Amino acid sequence: MTSLQALASLAEILSGVAVVISLVYLATQVRQSTRAHQTENYARALDRVATMQALLSHDGEWSRVFSRGVIDPSSLTPAQRTQLTWSLYEAFGAFEFMFYASKNDAIPDEVWKRWSEATAWWLTFPGVRAWWNARPVPFTESFTAFVDSLIRENPTDAQAMKRWREFISS
Repeated sequence: MTSLQALASLAEILSGVAVVISLVYLATQVRQSTRAHQTENYARALDRVATMQALLSHDGEWSRVFSRGVIDPSSLTPAQRTQLTWSLYEAFGAFEFMFYASKNDAIPDEVWKRWSEATAWWLTFPGVRAWWNARPVPFTESFTAFVDSLIRENPTDAQAMKRWREFISS
């Protein structure tokens, strides 16, 4: 083997090593970018939920109306039911955002598990189910199918409703 051939072989080996190093670097960058994207998406969804929770926690009258409405919307005036509708749209809009983020691996699985369970919990309330069935504006087809499956699989729990009523009225 001539020295020129040896240099060519060495250059080929070095170029292969450089490609491997570049691929490892690229994979690391993609992983970090994915984590940052997941965090950003989760923060956006939490901002939506936090806005609604802040309103409920700071406005005692609206909080009482909301609490009554999720249990029995017939106890509300038409204006209060409209208010409840927009609050539930905001909450379920955030749930829908997280649903799609989870489908696209834009939020971690454990985060979606927590929020899918929160969605299922809200759907145990008779007023939330009544709102869902009466909502005038649809959600996306796949999210609607997801929520409908939660309703089928999670019947209203009378004991949970009793505990909730006791908690909010004590």
